[in-house]
Amino acid sequence: MDQAAALARRLSAAVRDERVLEAVASVPRERFVPPDQVARAYDNVALPIDCGQTISQPVVVARMLELLELAATDRVLDVGTGSGYHAALLGLLAEHVWTIERYPELSAQAQATLAELGYANVTCLVGDGWEGLPDLAPFDAINVAAATGDELPSELARQLAVGGRLVAPIGGRHQFLTRVRRTLDGFRQERLEPVRFVPLVRGEED
Repeated sequence: MDQAAALARRLSAAVRDERVLEAVASVPRERFVPPDQVARAYDNVALPIDCGQTISQPVVVARMLELLELAATDRVLDVGTGSGYHAALLGLLAEHVWTIERYPELSAQAQATLAELGYANVTCLVGDGWEGLPDLAPFDAINVAAATGDELPSELARQLAVGGRLVAPIGGRHQFLTRVRRTLDGFRQERLEPVRFVPLVRGEED
């Protein structure tokens, strides 16, 4: 069993969605970490990447994917590209992914890696994650890979389609994975397990 498949097997204790586990088993995580972190690529820990950011703990990434309840026809917004690992997994589970990152350097690195690995349905963009991509909305699912503070940015919530799901770490000192569903009557929010993410910073990098 290769390392990605072994990681998926370990994550099956916490994640039940077989499509998510199959995606984890097929993505080479070592391609998304810095050279000095390759030996730890399949450890179930968050790892540092450039620009003071991190690639999240695999079990948290997999749980976020599971909570999004993705269909193969979904259009997805991914906020906080980072290394591109999360976007790669999303690309295997949905029809198209638009991933937005405030650091041009990270976006360019992720775009190159995703292209080399053949993820043609992932589009990398540089921009302000707080604002999302209103011109491309509505989205069936929105993944937010950075902590939003005590409240979800209202602009992102407005970009969800009716029936859509958004998953984000919400909270200040104490963060929790939170799933938001948009219904005909408004938004329904579920607070789930505690997590720790870097903050979602407003604006693009100067």
